[in-house]
Amino acid sequence: RKLGAHRASKEAEDGLCYKKRTAYRPIHSRTTPKQRNTATSEQPLPHRAVPIPPRRPGAGGRSARHRRGPVPGSERRHSASRNGPQHPLRLFSHFHPKCVLVAGQGPVEENARNLGFKHVVTIEALRKAYPLLDMVDQSRRPKDIPRQLMQRVQPGGVVLFGEPVRWETSLQLIIDVLLSNGNPGADPEGIPYPHLPVLACNMDLLWMAEAKMPRFGHGTFLLCLENIYKKVTGRELKYEALIGKPSTVTYRYAEYLIKEQAEKHGWKAPIRRLYAIGDNPMSDVYGANLYNNYLKSAQQNQVEAGVKRIPEAASSQTEDRLAVESCESILVCTGVYRHNADVSRKLEECNTETVFHGHRDFCFDPSLVEASYVVQDVNEAVQLAFEKENWS
Repeated sequence: RKLGAHRASKEAEDGLCYKKRTAYRPIHSRTTPKQRNTATSEQPLPHRAVPIPPRRPGAGGRSARHRRGPVPGSERRHSASRNGPQHPLRLFSHFHPKCVLVAGQGPVEENARNLGFKHVVTIEALRKAYPLLDMVDQSRRPKDIPRQLMQRVQPGGVVLFGEPVRWETSLQLIIDVLLSNGNPGADPEGIPYPHLPVLACNMDLLWMAEAKMPRFGHGTFLLCLENIYKKVTGRELKYEALIGKPSTVTYRYAEYLIKEQAEKHGWKAPIRRLYAIGDNPMSDVYGANLYNNYLKSAQQNQVEAGVKRIPEAASSQTEDRLAVESCESILVCTGVYRHNADVSRKLEECNTETVFHGHRDFCFDPSLVEASYVVQDVNEAVQLAFEKENWS
């Protein structure tokens, strides 16, 4: 039971939970057999919240913990359903009709189609269509040049779900597509710029597994891609969008899903506060604080525009914008950020650290990596949120 509880807590560490004025039994909360027999979605339970799991699309399995057996909730990291309708990439519908090159691990083609992309080309499919491009691994070089090549594909954009397995192959082919404007088999006539649109998910430079030190994440792959492109062309690689923590679009979409869930359960009271729980100051805390600044700025802009708090004649859209007031960041010490004794000293060292592990397109601001609260693990984080909402 202890091992199961530890695994479940690790799965929820990066979660986003919300509080409202009246709470009901959550989807993923622990209950006793008696509670499960008596509690319904209509009965108020004043000491519960709804954890919203993070979305890290296309990255495949993250650690050996998931290979030892099924973990409650771990299927969201492996199955295509986690990249289904509930993902911000569905909002980029103007890219869905394009032919896109997708990179990552797992069923990336299925994931992309579930998100609405109509014409999907994987790195492996592109490699087969252009067998002379992948030359780093000598054992994978074609023995004979085929007389009849496969039907040529010409991607009109690139979608990066997560870190791939063969980095050298993915880096080479993605650069080829960008430098050739989607036609890597043709003779180059110059370097097109702006290049084809690039959508990237999950910017974490590092992530924590069972090893004593953090492991490379998709942010490290993006760093390689950006530097190779700049070294070859002399120009910056541009992203159409960066999706995932700490991007505000991810937190806005999470807020939308929370409101959708509340509406589904018939909860009428507006959601005022969000609590974001994570173990990485450079992504989880940074993103939550960045979104909190966004909320404050939006409130200020509405005040200056003369919008009052939910006026009688206000539209539902205006009411929805005014509902959420803050996003509190809660840092746990069981992942990328860890402590042995002195939590405050460790946090101060983190905030004054000159090495910025965030993505290139996000400026370093020490105040954004300072968590609202620091606790030991996700259980303490949820209990803290209960206390802040007077639910305990």
